[in-house]
Amino acid sequence: MEKIASFTIDHIKLQPGVYVSRKDHVGAEVITTFDLRMTSPNEEPVMNTAEMHTIEHLAATFLRNHPAYKDKTVYFGPMGCRTGFYLLLAGDYASADIVPLMVEMYEFIRDFHDEVPGASARDCGNYLDMNLNMANYLARKYLDEVLYNICEDRLVYPL
Repeated sequence: MEKIASFTIDHIKLQPGVYVSRKDHVGAEVITTFDLRMTSPNEEPVMNTAEMHTIEHLAATFLRNHPAYKDKTVYFGPMGCRTGFYLLLAGDYASADIVPLMVEMYEFIRDFHDEVPGASARDCGNYLDMNLNMANYLARKYLDEVLYNICEDRLVYPL
């Protein structure tokens, strides 16, 4: 079998950033998949499921309520390796195009101190697996170390 595109990226060189993972055509529409890499693969600890789950709930809620992106958001969810998230947007985007949106979203997560949306037995299949304090911390870390001063090498996959 042929390797899928995401397995051809050199994860030894990959650093936290915002990357276009792929672009797919669905009818006349382009769907851009972003790799929101929050930790350095194979170099630093992966995120625990509780904080990833919390980030997922907060980010999905933020994106699906965003005035400019709610109708363009196709999906937001965790990577199986627990080093980041995938964001799928309807439209043909470059990584730099969504940096302001990612800053806004991660500031929302960093500053969120209320009940996590959807964190109830009725709304979620694993609602007890949440860690808001760590989600706040990881959002702050991603903002400070990556998003606020993002460089070109954190916007384009390493060769």
